[in-house]
Amino acid sequence: MSRIAIIDPRFATGETARFFEATAEFRGRVPNSSLVWGHIPYIAKFQLLAGAGLQREGGGGVLSCRLKEMAVLKTSHVNRCAY
Repeated sequence: MSRIAIIDPRFATGETARFFEATAEFRGRVPNSSLVWGHIPYIAKFQLLAGAGLQREGGGGVLSCRLKEMAVLKTSHVNRCAY
């Protein structure tokens, strides 16, 4: 059960709707984490760009996307994250 409700993109308006559109265009989809970030769209827009360097290859990083995803999954598992 989430502590902060996700926002349904179909009902988003204003800056939140624009953030969802930008996320979908940039990432190809709107993941659940972005649906929560939609509560603070002005900050979320900065996170979208800053997070891209961490999630993708290149941009000064040396780890592959595969290795990054493995770290995310292992961290979630160690912390007993149900999601």
